[in-house]
Amino acid sequence: MTTTKFEIADYLDNKEMIAEYLNTVLEEGNNEEIITAIGHIAKAIGMTKIAEETGLSRPSLYKALSDGAKPQFATILKVLRAVGGQIKINSITA
Repeated sequence: MTTTKFEIADYLDNKEMIAEYLNTVLEEGNNEEIITAIGHIAKAIGMTKIAEETGLSRPSLYKALSDGAKPQFATILKVLRAVGGQIKINSITA
């Protein structure tokens, strides 16, 4: 039996799934997990397309969204817009 590595990007095939995945990671994850999740979404959509829409090069995107990377907030916003997302703040009730 042959096994293959699980790639979440293979399952992020519609906007609803992408939004649900990213919202879950935003609620439960840390900084690195959020950056990694944005990278998974960019891969699912296509790094070439994201590069074109953000004006960033593909190598720069891969580097910015790799494990351990600390991209600038502006880069994260550009990628989120390119994948059809946005940041929205909701009040937290205690």
